[in-house]
Amino acid sequence: MNKGSHTVKRYFLYLFMIVTALTGSGMGSPLSVMATPAVSGNAVEVSSQRMAAPVANSIEDSTAVRRQNKGSSRSRVAIIVDDFGNGMRGTDEMLSLPVKITVAVMPFLPTSISDARRAHERGFDVLLHLPMEPRHGKPEWLGPGAVLAKMSDEEIRQRVEAALDNIPYAIGINNHMGSRVTGDERVMGIVLNVCKERGLFFVDSKTNYRSVVGKIALEKGLPRVENHIFLDDLHTSSHVLKQMRLVQERALEQHYCITIGHVGLQGKETAAGIRSGIAEMRNSVEFVGISDLVKEEWKWNPAPKFP
Repeated sequence: MNKGSHTVKRYFLYLFMIVTALTGSGMGSPLSVMATPAVSGNAVEVSSQRMAAPVANSIEDSTAVRRQNKGSSRSRVAIIVDDFGNGMRGTDEMLSLPVKITVAVMPFLPTSISDARRAHERGFDVLLHLPMEPRHGKPEWLGPGAVLAKMSDEEIRQRVEAALDNIPYAIGINNHMGSRVTGDERVMGIVLNVCKERGLFFVDSKTNYRSVVGKIALEKGLPRVENHIFLDDLHTSSHVLKQMRLVQERALEQHYCITIGHVGLQGKETAAGIRSGIAEMRNSVEFVGISDLVKEEWKWNPAPKFP
């Protein structure tokens, strides 16, 4: 037998010895050993922690587990109240709510500046509630300074900048009406350019479910901030309270919720429904201004970013 044959025999002998040893020790075949990853002390510890984790039996329980993972204490709700600026019914009631809200003020109206100042003095966030052309509706519903789809790029920019200059303390913009404009990439591109230049963000009220605002905001490096629930699509305090409960459910499910109500003809009823909802919800959620929420959820840094 030549030297090569002896080498092959020794190889198979060693392999047989290894197989026998492993099988006899209860470890199984070499293949099974190779397929089983080594388990370190850290891996065992993680596994034990997972097994010991509490079982989520409700929305609140499952949300608590998610909040533990995110490192934040409570789900957050941002209430935006639109249509300030014209001394509308419910103004005083909204400004006296016992939690932080966000006040959206229309420009160039009799109480625009004073409403913004009152809100700021109360510690509330202020948004410019910018009139924008809808697909349907009367032009007089828009109010002065509206942005229209037929305007030139320069006209749009001038309108947005003038409206911002009219509302003190504005830290962002949201749309008043605007179902036509929020679907127009050219117009919204200009509006969001102004936001970016001034270190502001835009809250899409979602009056148009085919809105392009979120897509363009992301393209420009701005946060995609959108309304989730309208509180007063029906104008009774009981309906508003029902909507507030939906806000609570959504906040607990996804860690936050943005909701919109209005001052106006039924402004006092809306304020009463919000107040009742706050009383029910304040032990389970935290009410915050929209800027607090945007900083927390989107890591927004309010610094002007000139082109």
